[in-house]
Amino acid sequence: MIEDNQIKAEVSPFAIRKGEIKTFDGQDGYVSMNQIIHKINIGHITDIHFAILELVNEFEFITSRQLLQMLTIKGYEIGSQDKLNNKLESLVKSKILTRYFFNSEEGKGIYRIYCLEKMGKYLLQTREIECKWQQSDNTKPVAMIKKRLAGNQTLIAYLQKVKVFDSYTVKPTLKAKTLGKIFKSSGGAVKLTKGKKSIQFLFEVIRREDNWETKLIDKMAFYKDFYDNFVTMDSGFETIPQLILICEDEKHMAQTFKVLVMNNIEFENIKLYYTTDLRQVNDSLENSLTEFKIDPETNKYKAYNATIKLLEG
Repeated sequence: MIEDNQIKAEVSPFAIRKGEIKTFDGQDGYVSMNQIIHKINIGHITDIHFAILELVNEFEFITSRQLLQMLTIKGYEIGSQDKLNNKLESLVKSKILTRYFFNSEEGKGIYRIYCLEKMGKYLLQTREIECKWQQSDNTKPVAMIKKRLAGNQTLIAYLQKVKVFDSYTVKPTLKAKTLGKIFKSSGGAVKLTKGKKSIQFLFEVIRREDNWETKLIDKMAFYKDFYDNFVTMDSGFETIPQLILICEDEKHMAQTFKVLVMNNIEFENIKLYYTTDLRQVNDSLENSLTEFKIDPETNKYKAYNATIKLLEG
């Protein structure tokens, strides 16, 4: 597996590309449950395959590299990316998982995205594992999938690189009380604990999709409602969580900040931090966050690195 510090990309693989479409790369035809049971009985589908299924169920959309990272964190000895890919191929051929890639004017995507198929849901239910997947989930558009993938990358980075990491939630549910709206953080959440003190980070992923500025304003209105009316144990949070916006690149952070300023979206109870996809592949996350503050010399907003000691490796 290519380690994070070996990645030399200048553009995030999870950034939106012009004319991008999601392309099916799964298995056509019919596979019976009897065929799958036979594969289980003869040892072609094992506990490692079920561990893969549980992770795909948890994350909804995930790349093979992210799967290998998570399996390694959980203590499974897969051996290599190629060996994992062989197991994934077997699950796809059995229509337990399905697979997609992205096509754009720049060409074919370099990675595959895995998600559940109906047979996968049945197998998870036989082990009494909650699975809310439904077939319509696989019709989600490119931007929604890329938000999930960027969120996955961030959660995994915190798992691997932050010494005081405690736990993560893939799809935390929040409530905007005044607006009466239940919504989800698109990038997930992490809990960091040092001694007896804990802090939680919420991640919202911003992509340059069609009308992204309008969608950002609408989503941030929910967050503002949540934060303006926050009391202990709202949406399960003991203390007010820190909000971090994950942008496609450095320029996108400034563009996102400008949209919020121009629309008078401000948060009184928290600082708003920004980061990018590629900052998650740095060796340390200690300097991965940015905040925008008034420069006393120019009296204009300027981006500053926010050094957060809790993010030390």
